Amino acid sequence: MLMITGATGALGTLVTARVADRDDVVLATRHPAPGERRVDFDDPASLDFTGVDTLLMISAGAAEDDTVIARHEAAISAAEKAGVRHLVYTSLSGDGDHLTYALAHRWTERRLRASALRWTVLRNGLYAEFLAAIAAPGPDGTIAAPLGRGRLAAVAREDLAEVAVRVATAPDAHAGRTYELVGEDGLGGADLAAATGGSYEPGTFEETRAAIAGAGQALPFQVPMLLSTYSAIAGGFLDGTSVGDNALRALLGRAPRSAVEAYARALSGRR
Repeated sequence: MLMITGATGALGTLVTARVADRDDVVLATRHPAPGERRVDFDDPASLDFTGVDTLLMISAGAAEDDTVIARHEAAISAAEKAGVRHLVYTSLSGDGDHLTYALAHRWTERRLRASALRWTVLRNGLYAEFLAAIAAPGPDGTIAAPLGRGRLAAVAREDLAEVAVRVATAPDAHAGRTYELVGEDGLGGADLAAATGGSYEPGTFEETRAAIAGAGQALPFQVPMLLSTYSAIAGGFLDGTSVGDNALRALLGRAPRSAVEAYARALSGRR
């Protein structure tokens, strides 16, 4: 049996749609619908993986490092206790170590390597759809996100869902592997502006930090999280050139989807 955690999240929804016709898959979420299983990483008593052969563990969401680490420790320990055979984990691309949210992913990878489980790590690049949230045009069509002259090797979320299903439904061929999964064509601010018919006039980090904090919608830890993302892109650390072997095309068996088109579609959906 394959269990998918985080089944109702942005990535999880795309994953579950691809296995909807299988009767050997259990969907796990904090608030389950009929036929799903309740799995809440903040409630260790709910982490019942009895009968699970393969666990696709979608990262437990953005939070403070100690919270994410505690969630992942609880899930991995429960998987070991239940005799899960193979755990597939969605991590962060190797070029993301400058990001404030990288530490919990690297801790989880280390914990898996030391575990009694067979494992596979999917080091996902940042979603093209994420750019629609952090680099959207303003009302006048201007993109002011402080991306500098940097580029992001963004990935269409749907491609990452497809890879996750391919690996999790045939895990033996991927045991002990860590796959880098980033886009092949980096997107910069000018590319995003061209896709939306607007202009790119990047603000400063100081202006951006003040705007995020002033909007009052971000949690305290999310402000440095977002600023570290802008900084890493602007500094050229996330353009895909430093990850080594990018396995995205090989695991898809085709060319990746257009990241800029995924960005534009996501913007359209937000509107």
